[in-house]
Amino acid sequence: MGKEKLILIGNGMAGLKCIEQILKEDSSLYHITIFGSEPYTNYSRIMLSSVLQGNVSFNEIILNDWDWYERNEITLYPNETVHLINSSNKTVSTSKRQIAYDKLIIATGSVPFILPVPGSNKEGVMAFRTIDDCKRMIDTAKSYKKAAVIGGGILGLEAARGLLNLGMEVSVIHLADRLMNNQLDEKAAAMLQRVLTDQGMSFLLKKETAEFIGKDRVEGIRFTDGSELSTDLVVMAAGIKPNTELAINSGIQTNRGIVINEWMETNQKDIFAVGECAEHKGIVYGLVKPLYEQGEILAKYLCRKKTEPYTGSVLSTQLKVSGVDVFSVGNINTSDDTTVISAYDEVSCIYKKVLFKENKVIGAVLFGETSSGPRLLDIIKKKKFTPDKEKANLLQPVNIEDSYAACLKRDAHVCTCNNVTKGNIIDNVLSKDLQTVDEIKSCTKASSSCGGCKPVVKELLAYIRSDHFYETTEELRFCSCTELSEDDVISEIQTRNLSSIDTVRKELRWKTLNGCPHCEAALLYYLEMIYPENNHDQQFIYVDENINATKQHNGSYTIIPQLYGGTVTGEQLLKISEVVLNNQLSPAKIKDNRIILHDVPERKFISVCKELNMKLFSFTDNMIKSVEVDTSPSALSLATFIEEKTEYLKMPCRIDMEIIDSVPSGQAMISKDIYIISANDFWEIYVYDPSVYSHNLLTVTRSLKDTQKIVLSFIQYYRQSASFNESIGNWANRVGLVHIREALFNKELQNLLLARLMEDQSIRKKKTVK
Repeated sequence: MGKEKLILIGNGMAGLKCIEQILKEDSSLYHITIFGSEPYTNYSRIMLSSVLQGNVSFNEIILNDWDWYERNEITLYPNETVHLINSSNKTVSTSKRQIAYDKLIIATGSVPFILPVPGSNKEGVMAFRTIDDCKRMIDTAKSYKKAAVIGGGILGLEAARGLLNLGMEVSVIHLADRLMNNQLDEKAAAMLQRVLTDQGMSFLLKKETAEFIGKDRVEGIRFTDGSELSTDLVVMAAGIKPNTELAINSGIQTNRGIVINEWMETNQKDIFAVGECAEHKGIVYGLVKPLYEQGEILAKYLCRKKTEPYTGSVLSTQLKVSGVDVFSVGNINTSDDTTVISAYDEVSCIYKKVLFKENKVIGAVLFGETSSGPRLLDIIKKKKFTPDKEKANLLQPVNIEDSYAACLKRDAHVCTCNNVTKGNIIDNVLSKDLQTVDEIKSCTKASSSCGGCKPVVKELLAYIRSDHFYETTEELRFCSCTELSEDDVISEIQTRNLSSIDTVRKELRWKTLNGCPHCEAALLYYLEMIYPENNHDQQFIYVDENINATKQHNGSYTIIPQLYGGTVTGEQLLKISEVVLNNQLSPAKIKDNRIILHDVPERKFISVCKELNMKLFSFTDNMIKSVEVDTSPSALSLATFIEEKTEYLKMPCRIDMEIIDSVPSGQAMISKDIYIISANDFWEIYVYDPSVYSHNLLTVTRSLKDTQKIVLSFIQYYRQSASFNESIGNWANRVGLVHIREALFNKELQNLLLARLMEDQSIRKKKTVK
């Protein structure tokens, strides 16, 4: 079967992020054609303000050069605009050509809002949207001295700062009563205005433009209140609107933007939309991170890879004006059902405000000291519960060793725009002795797109340079036996069909062919998850439920009677004692609520099992411990069910679980990965959170049957998506409880997880070694 034809309309950041991800997922699926209305390759539009401010050059904001398109066999038609999509015969048309498609992505972005007032077509009145706009502003500054920026939002302030740097006198005109009124409250906006005024900007607030005056070129602005402002240049930064003209002309459903569903599909078959032109659940996003999220999900969907649907994005803002630290996230407007904590230091010019609804953070504004920004963004995304006694801590500066950047896993993304992980940054800082955020940006591209991750990059650099940093570049390795990372090893196993430990070590050029205990255990786990039908664990011996064991390195066997819920009857205890005495075995040991018979000679293995005549359980380190239970019959019944359905199965990390009737007053739940509490005909399921040394509520179920399904599907989801030796708490924090709930409450996915769990257990039992 040949490649399908994929056309992308729009050569901007959102569309190209989708294409990059498609190439990463499966480069063999599509012949890719791209139409761009500008004569350039893909560049970072949001970095234009940094070019204007003199921080970077035009070449430095190019994201994909001409060679990139050629290397990936992508046909690019620059400076060519698509004017019609025919969804019936599946073609797109420009003034030069007509091309057929199998799949079509619309990423036409947005167009600047131009005030519909007299004189808006005069020379010197312009928008700030493209490379050519930026070049015109730089050229204008060489001959003229006065500039007016209409719009006191992020783009307007960044443009004003750039024009100021070019030597112009700059006035910012804003219709609202405060700057950045969508991101800042009155106090933060007033503080920002004072700082920018000190830098040389002038501000005219609550001003509405009536007309642009002058002959052929603009000479001034007249406002509706009759006042006037003299100027040589007017830059429109009063907002953008989705570029939907093509979609409307082609009969594709639009509202504010092109209407899409959770898979970025429009109402026309095989036509998708991403970016600023798209509208999802009534929202049009204008920031880069949501657009990249859309592009990555669409890429996986088009490549028929498993992915979660797009459910929307949490927005945060980081102002890119030199000398000003401003952070805003979520809902900043108070109402009757919100509570607020705030702090204001007039001397240090620091202001912080955090908003809560039902004990969950919903928004925050930080000015002057923004180290809490990444942590607050994470709390909002994960909808974490914050008790009253912990709320005030959110206003405190973060200790570097406890900072968001320090606590991130090495494989976690710091810059989602450019797929830069914490480990990538650490490796480059250490190996190349990087000293500044700009050096990290130049070397890794982290913070080079939307800039939203710049506080995290800054925080991570401070952590690396602190006395609390202990990591090395070697920690990215799978183990000391190889230079490869864990992700690399797993990828090589899958792509090269490596199905045994010896083959992996040989083909991936292990330094020592015998490996080490760490890589042996990790490889054994991953091979079993990837190829469950193969026999990887030579130590596990299973004949049937009453004859199984773990083979020890000295050739003898370990036999463990299965005692559900850590309970043992007198009859079982007597039988075990008799077997130990009759066969002159080593004294039994008690560990993890189990009675363990060690050093059973090979010649006695079968006879000892038959003499015991009871169900056995071959336990290894990374399995579920015996589930501890309270005294109630229902708790013991649930514990027995969980152990039966998970026995013999390996986990990424050992799991400690307890089922209780209630938590005694004043006693905290500690040390267990999972707590299940029976409370008034309900079952509450809690998951340990190592970041706060406490437990978070996963869900509440109404029946024993529902509890069984949720717990087992949760365990299987953990098995399938966690890294080796990653605890349940660390995994849940990395993935997010909200995401886990969405997965488990999806009945179709829940049933798939339960079926896979049963299949894995059945396969493991069949892998008999005699």
